[in-house]
Amino acid sequence: MLFRIFTSAGCIALLAPAVFAQSKPLNIAKTDTHIEFRSGSQVVAKYQHAGTVQVEKGDGTKPLAKPYFYPLLSPNGTIVMRGWPMIRGTVGETADHFHQKSAWFCHGDVIPVGLELKTKSADKRVHGVDFWAETSGHGRIVCTKIAMAKSGSIETSNEWRTADDVTILEETRTITATETVAGRLFVLDIDLVANAFPIEFGDTKEGAMGVRVNDEFRLNGPNSDGVVVSVDGQTSNAPAKDNLPLWGQVAAWHDYSGTANGKIAGIAVFDHPTNTHKSAWHTRAYGLMAANPFGRDGSGFPGVKGNNELVKLAKGEHLKLLYGIYVHDGRTAEGKVAEAFATFSK
Repeated sequence: MLFRIFTSAGCIALLAPAVFAQSKPLNIAKTDTHIEFRSGSQVVAKYQHAGTVQVEKGDGTKPLAKPYFYPLLSPNGTIVMRGWPMIRGTVGETADHFHQKSAWFCHGDVIPVGLELKTKSADKRVHGVDFWAETSGHGRIVCTKIAMAKSGSIETSNEWRTADDVTILEETRTITATETVAGRLFVLDIDLVANAFPIEFGDTKEGAMGVRVNDEFRLNGPNSDGVVVSVDGQTSNAPAKDNLPLWGQVAAWHDYSGTANGKIAGIAVFDHPTNTHKSAWHTRAYGLMAANPFGRDGSGFPGVKGNNELVKLAKGEHLKLLYGIYVHDGRTAEGKVAEAFATFSK
């Protein structure tokens, strides 16, 4: 099945720089296990929503723990994400953090108030259900439905389930995608609803809108020329260690770029201004970049130090979040990251 995405970005193009006035929707093809985003006939991104994945070690498989994007290609053809563990055997590629599969949304401690968990996370720091890591007792985000939204976007329905397969949170996740000559913007419009139990989002750094960048330009990689830039201009350059000065600070976006396979490309994550809970950034030199609206004082984020008020949902209450993933050629300025964010923010 093949159809087009239409996004509201076109309605505000006149307010954006000329390059974004020429944006166009990507085509979509849907299969039983993934969604393909196409520029013409070329597949430039995939969103895995079902099926199995190979276990961390060995030849066995297990059910998908959560939906994820892989690959994501910039306009110049660079895959901006790490291939492992989806693609194995790449010489020199890291094999850490099995759960960090390319690009994803989840949280590391979702607490269903009033439900006694029969199977608990192996991580004793987790008070509820861990949807971030994939250690023993982790939860799963299961896609139950995919449909066309009225706007022409893909609308997916997800159930956040415990290790014992109890649904504790329901989600509607709408994905739209457009491209320009500078980059491709994937917008995730997320609506979480606590239909079964009141929900508390635990205080952990392990969340939420995350990406794992191509190993070639991670800041602690050999011969890397990687750079991380924050919206306020704060910059971290390779070589660097994981405790970056911009780690844990509140910001509207971070951008991670560098050279991979001989070409310069990058990826930015956008936190929309309308999000009630602003994100602190779990951005590391080893290639992780994640916008986290749920971490509080216990997360260690300096940008939310002293804040102990958890994000909570009463039974039946909704939490709406809007994030963008922007894949671009060149560095931050060349890829028009600030301009893309301005368009996304309207």
